[in-house]
Amino acid sequence: MAAAMEPAIILVRPQMGENIGAAARAMLNFGLTDMRLVAPRDGWPNPRAVAMASGAAGRVLDRARVFATLAEAMADVDYAYATTARGRELTKPVLTPATAMADARARVAQGGRVAVIFGPERAGLENEDVARANAIITVPVNPDFPSLNLAQAVLLAGYEWARDSLPPEPAPQGRRPDGEAPATRLEIERLAGHWEERLAIGRSTATTWRGRAAGRSRLLLSAREGAGDEADAAQPVVAPAADPRRHAHLSRHAAAVDPSRLIDFRARAGQGRARSRRKLTWQDVPSFRKSPRPPPAARRPPAA
Repeated sequence: MAAAMEPAIILVRPQMGENIGAAARAMLNFGLTDMRLVAPRDGWPNPRAVAMASGAAGRVLDRARVFATLAEAMADVDYAYATTARGRELTKPVLTPATAMADARARVAQGGRVAVIFGPERAGLENEDVARANAIITVPVNPDFPSLNLAQAVLLAGYEWARDSLPPEPAPQGRRPDGEAPATRLEIERLAGHWEERLAIGRSTATTWRGRAAGRSRLLLSAREGAGDEADAAQPVVAPAADPRRHAHLSRHAAAVDPSRLIDFRARAGQGRARSRRKLTWQDVPSFRKSPRPPPAARRPPAA
């Protein structure tokens, strides 16, 4: 969208840099980049505005223009809308954001230049500021609490301005490329069976847990309609964990243990379990403990 064809966003005497940055983010969400600042309280540039603007700093804040008065900021504007929540003793049309931006699009299509004016955070626009506008924008909100943050008001105006150019529906999450078919029931069952089989080979998990893992793999792929190649790609995932060679050292140590000695140890551990809640671990098996390291002198190389 060309900058000359979009409405200018004029912030009159903004007080907080964070709100200026948030307004810039709201603008860029809907393709607006013409920001004009009238006498910002903390001067310009403002590092707090840059921090809050995130990715909009370079495309909005760096191009923002600063003016001493509202009249100067509106020098090239043909039609202006002033945003306010308070009733005014002014004979100006009062519009909702949707109606105002529809009118703005029609004026821009005829070659006009439009602007939307926002006031300071604490009290909003003064009557003198509103008098310079051609129409008033009022958001229909709860009458007991008609209070919007500056960035929220900018966001509403920007959304209504860009409504006709926005997608009719939100972009779907996890969009599948064209021509990619979802996984069939047979492919899902084959993957779940593969997982359960590989975990059984590894002998590292209980039967109940293996069945639960296979069931969850079915649920995962069927719930998100995974593609067929996803099911094929997931099959090697459990292979390293289920490789029996990874558990060979445990088998060797278990074979070196005297069964009667292990049974006796378990019996003694069970007698005191109510008192200490101690559990049997591989560290309790003598053959599994690491041999002590040799003293430093034995490891030192002989003198040349």
